[in-house]
Amino acid sequence: MTFSLSLSRRLAVVGAVVAVATALLTGCGSTAATTEKNPTYSTVPSDTFPVTVEHKFGATTVPAEPQRVVVVGITEQDVLLELGTPPVATTEWYGSQPYAVWPWATGLLNGAQPTVLTSTDGFEFEKIASLKPDLIVGTNASMTADDYTKLSAIAPTITSAEGADWYFSSWKDQTRLIAKAMGRSAEGDALISGVEDAYAAAAAAHPEFAGLTATFSQGGPYEGSIYVYPDGLNTDFLTDLGFVITPGLEDYVQQTGAQALISGENMSLIDADVIVFATESADAIAPLLDFGTTRSLKAVADGHAVYTDAELAGAIYFLTPLSQKYVLEHLVPRLSKAVAGTSPQSVEG
Repeated sequence: MTFSLSLSRRLAVVGAVVAVATALLTGCGSTAATTEKNPTYSTVPSDTFPVTVEHKFGATTVPAEPQRVVVVGITEQDVLLELGTPPVATTEWYGSQPYAVWPWATGLLNGAQPTVLTSTDGFEFEKIASLKPDLIVGTNASMTADDYTKLSAIAPTITSAEGADWYFSSWKDQTRLIAKAMGRSAEGDALISGVEDAYAAAAAAHPEFAGLTATFSQGGPYEGSIYVYPDGLNTDFLTDLGFVITPGLEDYVQQTGAQALISGENMSLIDADVIVFATESADAIAPLLDFGTTRSLKAVADGHAVYTDAELAGAIYFLTPLSQKYVLEHLVPRLSKAVAGTSPQSVEG
C-alpha cells in the first residue's frame, strides 16, 4: 500500500459528492433519538449527557448516549471498539479486512457486524442516512465544511481537532474527541495514558534505543519516489521509544502534512542507525532493495533495517491506542535486532 497524501485524497473526497435531499437527511436525523440501546455495547457512559464536543468546524452537541455510530473516517473504529461501543458502520481504507476491522481489534466486536462504507468517490451520504445514525464520527477523514454540513443534517457529526490535517491527525486528539462524544471521557484519557505508559516501559527496557537515528519509510517506490515520514508525521511510535527521526527529510516535503518524496538517487538521505520499511509482503522486499541505492545503505547492508509484514504495517499506519499496543508487541523485538545488526531481510522479522 502506498500511503501518500495524493493517494489519500484519491481514496477520500474527490470529485462531485452525492446529492441528498434535505428532507431525507433531516428525517433520518430526527428518528435517531428513538433508537433502542445498542446490544453490542459492553460499557456504559461515565459522563452526563448532553455533551458538547469542539472540533475543526465548530461544536457539536450530542443529546444522549449514541447507539448507532457511523464511522466515516479510516481508523476511528479502533477507538470505539476499545471504548466498548462497536459502530454500526465503518469505512474501508485498505487491506480488505472483514468489517474493515483489523486483527488487533476483531476480538472487541462483541457480535457487531458493521456495514462497510467506501469513500473512493466521496462520502456515501444516502447510504449513511439509510443507516439512521445518531452520531457520525470523522476525526480521521478528509471532511470539508460542505461535507460537514451535509453529514450534520443526518446526525450530530464529529470531525477532526482544530488545526489538524486531513489525515495524520493526532491520535490523542482523536481519542479524546471520540471518547467525549460517546460520554466516556475518563475512559478515553485512560486509553491514552495506557499507551504512554506502555511506551515508557518499552523505552526503559531498551535503553539502547535512546538517541539513535531512525527512519520510517513505506515499503516500496510509487511513481518514481519512496515516501518517507519526517519527524512528527506518524513517527511517534519511534520517538516515544527514544529514537530520533533522521533530520533533513522535511526539506523534501512538497506540501504541509505530507511525506518526504525521496528519489532513487537520493536514498542515502534516509540512511540511519535503524530503518523501518513498511513492507507488506515478502514479494515487496526485492523491488525495494532494487530501488536506487537502497542496497548500499549501511542500515540495509549491515542488518539494521526492519521489514514489516502486512499486519504490522497496518498497525503502524493506523496509529490508534489499540494498534499501538500491537506495534509495541511485534515491532520492539525487531527493533532490538536491528539495533544489534541482526535483523533479517524478511517480513517474518
